[in-house]
Amino acid sequence: MKSNTLDRADQQILDILIENSRTSLIEIADRVGLSRVAVKNRMDVLEQKGVIERYTIVLNPEKVGRNVSVFFDLQVQPAHLREVADRLIEEEAVTDVYLMTGPGKLHVHAVLEMNQDLEHFVLEKLYPLPGIEHISSDIIVSRIKTRKGIRI
Repeated sequence: MKSNTLDRADQQILDILIENSRTSLIEIADRVGLSRVAVKNRMDVLEQKGVIERYTIVLNPEKVGRNVSVFFDLQVQPAHLREVADRLIEEEAVTDVYLMTGPGKLHVHAVLEMNQDLEHFVLEKLYPLPGIEHISSDIIVSRIKTRKGIRI
């Protein structure tokens, strides 16, 4: 997908960083055909504009003992949406919270160690939330592709 707001060099820099945010300025410069200083200046501008929000790593949940990955769809009374979302983002097991189209719907991803942790999360964390009308969940069987961020 091409961006209308970024030139080819910025797009190449972002593609390299998305693949590996630890790529050195020198390597990026070589691959893009710019000087190291030009690449650094472009990255600084991308950060200032908010195009680059942060640099991070992606952990393999299974390798750190988090073997239960679940997507929840929560129907919440509209008056309680913000409160429920705020409480969920404070939970260590929750990786993502999205407000979706539809009647008061939150889409939540949580990663837990064991099925007992899932049971505890549902019974002790989700059910007591105010305004919850319906909860559905899907457990991930295997991770086929994970992409953090968007491709430009």
